[in-house]
This record gives sequence, C-alpha cells and structure tokens, in this order.
Amino acid sequence: MNKTLLKSVREYKKQSFLTPFFVILEVFMEVLIPLEMAKIIDVGIADGNLNYIIQRGIILVAMAMLALFFGVTAGNMAAVAAAGYSKNLRHDIFYKIQQFSFKNIDHFSTSGLVTRMTTDITNVQMAYMMSIRLLARAPIMIILSWVMTLVLNKTVAMLFLIVIPLLGGTLIFIAKKAHPHFIKVFDEYDVLNNSVQENVNASRVVKAFVREDYEIDKFHIISKYVYSLFTKAEKIVAWNSPVMQFTMYVVILVIVAIGGNSIVTGTMQTGELTSIIVYSLQILMSLMMVTFVFVMIMIAEASTDRIAEVLNEEPEMQDSDDAVKDVANGEIIFDHVNFSYAGKDGTLSLKDVCLHIQSGQTIGIIGGTGSAKSTLVQLIPRLYDVTGGAVKVGGVDVRNYNLEALRDQVSMVLQKNVLFSGTIYENIRWGNESATDEEVQNVCKLAQADGFVQEFPNGYNTQIVQGGNNVSGGQKQRLCIARALLKKPKILILDDSTSAVDTKTDALIRKAFREEIPDTTKIIIAQRVSSIEDADQIIVLDDGKITGIGTSKELLKTNEIYREVYESQVKGGAENE
Repeated sequence: MNKTLLKSVREYKKQSFLTPFFVILEVFMEVLIPLEMAKIIDVGIADGNLNYIIQRGIILVAMAMLALFFGVTAGNMAAVAAAGYSKNLRHDIFYKIQQFSFKNIDHFSTSGLVTRMTTDITNVQMAYMMSIRLLARAPIMIILSWVMTLVLNKTVAMLFLIVIPLLGGTLIFIAKKAHPHFIKVFDEYDVLNNSVQENVNASRVVKAFVREDYEIDKFHIISKYVYSLFTKAEKIVAWNSPVMQFTMYVVILVIVAIGGNSIVTGTMQTGELTSIIVYSLQILMSLMMVTFVFVMIMIAEASTDRIAEVLNEEPEMQDSDDAVKDVANGEIIFDHVNFSYAGKDGTLSLKDVCLHIQSGQTIGIIGGTGSAKSTLVQLIPRLYDVTGGAVKVGGVDVRNYNLEALRDQVSMVLQKNVLFSGTIYENIRWGNESATDEEVQNVCKLAQADGFVQEFPNGYNTQIVQGGNNVSGGQKQRLCIARALLKKPKILILDDSTSAVDTKTDALIRKAFREEIPDTTKIIIAQRVSSIEDADQIIVLDDGKITGIGTSKELLKTNEIYREVYESQVKGGAENE
C-alpha cells in the first residue's frame, strides 16, 4: 500500500493493528479444533468413553465460541478501519483539491477526480480491509496447519512443500496476467463518467437537437469497451477456482491414499486422518485466499497510483509566512505582464501588458473571441500566476498576498457562473454567510434580481436546483452579481456576466454600481458596446495585446478595432429598427 495513502489511516491505527491480533487468535483456535476432534474420535469414540467425549466436546465448543468471538471482533475492527480510512482519503483528496489553482485542476479532468473519490477509493478500501484481515490470517493458517500436519504425518507434510509453492506460483501468475486489464479499466471509467456528466449537464441541448440516440450510442461504445476489459480480466481470474478445486481434490485423494495405507499398517488412526484432511483444506483455502487478496491488491494498485497522483500534486500557489492579509484599495497595476497557460515555454496568451487602473474606476474591456479578455482578469484574483512581469493590487504584488484575503476583496462574476442546490438566500450568502435577510435583498435590488425573486411563490426561500437549471440565464447572472456584491469587495469583475440580460436591465445594473458602490473598482468585460460605453476607461484587446485605452469618444477617433465594433453594433441596430 502506498505510503502517501497510509498517512490517511490516522485515528484508525488502533483498529488496523488490533484486527490482525484478533485474526491470529482466531486462527489458533481453528487450528486446535481439528486436533480435539481427532482425540474425540481416536480416544473417546474408539474406547467408548462417554465422559471423555463430553469433556473434550465442551473444550471443542469453547474453542469454537472463542474462534467465533475473535472472528467477529476482527471483522468489525477491519470494517471500521477500512471505512474510516476511505473516509479520511476522501477528506484529504477533497481538501487538497480546494488548494489547487486552476492550473493544478487543469491537470485532472472533473470526471477523473470524481472517479478517484468514488470507484478508486472503494477499491483501496476493499484492498485495505482484506490486507489487514485476510493477509494476516492466511499465512499464519498455512504455517500452523502445516506444522500440525508435520506432527501428525511427515509424508503428507512433505507433499505440501511441493504443492504450496506450485499452486501459489500458478495463482499469482494468473493474477499478474489479469492486472494490466484492470489498469486499463479505471482509465476508461474516467471517459465513461465524463460522457455521463456531459450528457446530464447538456441534457437540454441534447433534447433540443434530438440527439438522444447519438448520445446513447456514444455511451454504449464506451460502456461496451469497459465491459470487454473487465470480461478479459475476469476470464483470466476465473481460472483461480478450477485450478484450486482440481489441486484440492488431487491432494485429498493422495492424502486419503497415504492415510488409508497408514491406517491399515497401524501407523495412523482414523481421527488423525480426519484432522490431516481438515488441515489440508485449511492450507489450500488459505492459499486461495492469498491469491484472492493479491488480485484485489493488484486492482487497487492502479487506483492507489491515481489517488496518490492527486495527493502528491503540489499546489501551484501557496501562502508565505509573511503573506499580506489586508488589501489597501482597488488600484490595479499590470507591469509588463506576460502569460501562458503552458508555462514559460508555452505560447503567450498575454504579451507585455502594461495597465494602471485607479481605485474606484469603472473599466470596460472589449475584444474579439480569443483576445485574452478573461485571461487578463483571472490574473487579478490570482486564479493563475503570471509567466512574466507582475500584477499588483493596492500597491502589492498579488503573489505576496494571502490568497483568501486577496480573493475576499476581488469578486468575479462569470458569464457561466454557477448556482448551488439550496434556497436563493443560501446561494446569495455565499458572498457573506453572516449577512441578514435585508442585506441579501438589498444586493438583489442592486443587481436587478429582487423583482423576479419576489414573483416566485416562495420568494427568497425558493429552492434552486443543482446548477441553477430552474432559473433563466439572465436570472442566474443577476443572482450571481448579487452574490458578488454581498462580499462588499474592493474590486468587482464582471466577465461578460450581463450578456443574458436585456439592455435596459444592463443599464440599471450599471447605474446602481455608480451610485451604490462608487469606491469599488469595477471591471466589465462585454461584447456589447452599450455595456461599457460610459466607463471611465475602455481597454481594447487583440491577440493578447492592448491596442487601445481611453474613453469611448477617444477610441472612436484613435482605435480602428473599437470603431468597427461600435459602428457594426450601433449602425446595425439602427438599420434593424
């Protein structure tokens, strides 16, 4: 088991250590029981001594009860240890993901992370439970049973010295042949989960375009491939049982032949032969148990590597001990900023960006698709780190801030922002969990959301389904703006987040910003010129470079890109009228 993962055992170490201890006690009882049975047969029954039979029978029952007690105790402790271990693993993975930057998250797909926290952890949990219980039981059972067999009959004991390595090697060979197929399965699980996630998230698009059959076929192909991989692996593993059964019957036949001859010659008694057969079955079953656990561990090995990959991922952004925890104001400076998603050797998305935004200003950003508008603003709350240069907020490099303190003062509203399951009150309070009902309602009024919320039968107690699919795109955007405003940030970034509202509502939102939060720096990314026309400064981006900065009037005179956009929208709108 991977050392990184074993750190998650933590408070369940006691159960993990006590499980093998009780298993060993259970094995001792089980090994002694056949010996008592032999004595009852060879002494009590052979001599017709009823008192001896009763005496030994009581001891036998006591041993069986103790074995049952030790077995149940070991099983309970193994279940607690394994379930607790998996609980801690889920906690550790989820906690680690919360520390990831966007760049870290980009290394793993959403479906891949979900598979790791579900299927992979379940595999590790099962392997861990079997390891602390069955792996402690099987080897000791094999050794003690073989020793008892050696005491009773050396010839049979020598037979097992040949059978055990031969059978064990065969079963391990079978398990190793199946292992590569199990590794492939879990990679395909990611693809399968991704297909389901895409289909559910885009269910409206699927139905709108009547693509249900296509999606079913796509899912069927992936599902069939997972099935074929599992089938190949299981067909190989299926050889375990017939090989085991064949060996078991052959060994028992040989033992009966040897034992029968020994009984005839008087060198062995009937009870001893019975005990040897029981010990033989214990040895063979323990061997099969070892290989079964070995198969589970090999299945879990692939899962272990995938989980460890997440736990060993170093968060790209970590707070220093002397991190700044107070953001002075909303001033923003881009000092010769370069940025690439692929790192220093990648293609630059932003190229030598120099920009100075005064605290409290309203800034508009416009540009074509792929001009790096969203990339630019994502550097402000340090969702990504610059590749070159520096971004400063309140006069301090964002890399020197405590991340929580910085992001508390920089609110971002995305075009495709997310609402969570819960009431409207609960969703808005993501911005400030201690906010009063009045404060929530006030920011909703500023975001022009109060009107439609009041029309719901339950008002602000209306339940939002997962993803906010029971509200329109424009309603969702306004609720997300309200949530951002509740943080009372020093910087508010709207990343094309009024695209789904009409121009009148858009104008009312901007009017509320001017009047109610004049000291907050407001950055508005928009495709509509009307959304940013009255901004203090408008930034024109093209291919990751700033091609113009100024007011709308200034840019109409000096910037060809802005002029083309303005004329196409304003004149086009006039013609349509």
